[in-house]
Amino acid sequence: MRTPEPLVAVVGMTASGKSDLALDLADALGGPDAVEIVGADAMQLYRGMDIGTAKVPPEQRRGIAHHQLDVLDVTEEAAVAAYQRHARADVAAIRDRGRTPILAGGSALYVRAVLDRLEFPATDPSVRAELEDRADRLGARHLHDELAVRDPAAASRIDPRNTRRVIRALEVVRVTGRPYAASMPEQVYVTPTIQMAIDIPRDQLDARIGARARTMMDGGLLEETERLLQAGLARGATASRAVGYAQAQDVLAGRMSASEAVESVARATRQLARRQEKWFRRDPRIHWLPGGEDVDPADTLAAALRTLRA
Repeated sequence: MRTPEPLVAVVGMTASGKSDLALDLADALGGPDAVEIVGADAMQLYRGMDIGTAKVPPEQRRGIAHHQLDVLDVTEEAAVAAYQRHARADVAAIRDRGRTPILAGGSALYVRAVLDRLEFPATDPSVRAELEDRADRLGARHLHDELAVRDPAAASRIDPRNTRRVIRALEVVRVTGRPYAASMPEQVYVTPTIQMAIDIPRDQLDARIGARARTMMDGGLLEETERLLQAGLARGATASRAVGYAQAQDVLAGRMSASEAVESVARATRQLARRQEKWFRRDPRIHWLPGGEDVDPADTLAAALRTLRA
């Protein structure tokens, strides 16, 4: 049996230029008749969350088919296990059509769920409900303290403010009796893969993030959030807390000014980018490509193509 061509994955930090590079690669590899893109961004799964997630508008996708965008309502909870099933099925279907799949996104666990050996432990609704109730009453820090006792390694890697991850880690420990880290992905590809990311100076990335936050607010984020609230955004455990939309809700409720929201979005996005960089830098399999204001995008693309052909 013929070995399939490697899966191409364009990963890395938010605002680093992943979407543009993925589209440039798609064009260079044959365009709409030869390539399809599978998203790996947890928030871009949501319908209507376009401006705040920097989703590439359909008219700017150059005719390239995109998958794993707009597949959830804002009232639904994004689940990486479900995403893994659907995204891997997309990759297989693209290959069955004789085309090249490109995975593109910066949600690190979602990327690894597609690329690496990773099985998700079963959930227990009663355990989850009890943990969520305690988080509401006592706060995530209380649960993180418990995690530090039950699974110190997991606690050291999870931000105490990340309530969902703290709850999930405790749920896994209680349901399986094993450390949460035991369920994390091995750095072993399930299919031949080439990963690449854009290496952009941090000060330039921060500047891009600040500009993006201002552009989002000026470009209709508040109006988009109003529409999403009518669709049930406030009931969405995942979507309602997304960076940008949480701040927009505060502006609409009078708890924050628009200028304060821009700074809050930029700050939260910079923090996200730091976490993403830390995660991706730990993966020695990623090829880091030159990027930034002093690098022509054509040179970044050329480096990516050399990586594929090496």
